[in-house]
Amino acid sequence: MAYNITHLKQLESESIHIMREVVAEFKKPVMLYSVGKDSSVMLRLAQKAFFPDKIPFPLMHIDTGYKFPEMYEFRDEFVKTIEAELIIEKNKEWFGKSHPLKFGTDKCCRLLKTQGLLGALEKHGFDAAFGGARREEEKSRAKERIFSVRDHFGQWNPKVQKPELWNLYNCRINEGETVRVFPLSNWTEFDIWNYIKLEEIPIVPIYYAKKRKVVNRKGVLIPADYEHAIIQENEEITEEWCRFRSLGCIPCTGAIKSKATTLNEIIEEVRYAERSERENRVIDLNSDSAMEDKKREGYF
Repeated sequence: MAYNITHLKQLESESIHIMREVVAEFKKPVMLYSVGKDSSVMLRLAQKAFFPDKIPFPLMHIDTGYKFPEMYEFRDEFVKTIEAELIIEKNKEWFGKSHPLKFGTDKCCRLLKTQGLLGALEKHGFDAAFGGARREEEKSRAKERIFSVRDHFGQWNPKVQKPELWNLYNCRINEGETVRVFPLSNWTEFDIWNYIKLEEIPIVPIYYAKKRKVVNRKGVLIPADYEHAIIQENEEITEEWCRFRSLGCIPCTGAIKSKATTLNEIIEEVRYAERSERENRVIDLNSDSAMEDKKREGYF
């Protein structure tokens, strides 16, 4: 079955329009760079949107200290290759001190990610921040506007968002407010992988399947062969063919059983997937409203 390239070009055009609108209307935008597949697609779109000039805003990575080593290596090499400006920020108060095993995933995420992000936005005075979230990822993200207004505390209230009729975006904000902008809102995971193939976009290699040491925790394959892995008592380490659909911190990111070692195989796997890619992210599994609660606090 051939994929409809016209559909991808329509999505591309919409995303490029959104990026240009932000650069035209806001004083100091930034792109949040998580090093995942969605970030890689956003970067390619930004390159296209402002070609032949360089990307006119910096990238910012909120580092928790617990990312996969392959992610750090890819980040540094790729950003250097495209000659983009990269800002690396962290919550220095809790960096190296907070851990999911000690504090629980919710509190650890709040300290290292949410507070790290809010502090970095305030420190640099960014008034708009691009993020790679997509509406079909998770139910609370389905509520998001493309331009998501945050109050002076960086918090999100879904009841006071602005309408976006006919692709018209209201860029006016009150003093102290900021906006999170999601140019990939209308993309799906299937679209993302097809665009990566179409554009030959480099990605972190752990998206591909290989044999890995893992523990099976309630159906989620938790990596066991990394420094920051959390192995509980009575958990058995096994070797499984698996890959990661969504990348986060090592203690909180689960893999899926897979033998997809090429883009074509990943695309076919995603085509028939019956579960969300975030169902293997431990931070989203604590309650039915886990992601929405985090978003209200300021998380993406």
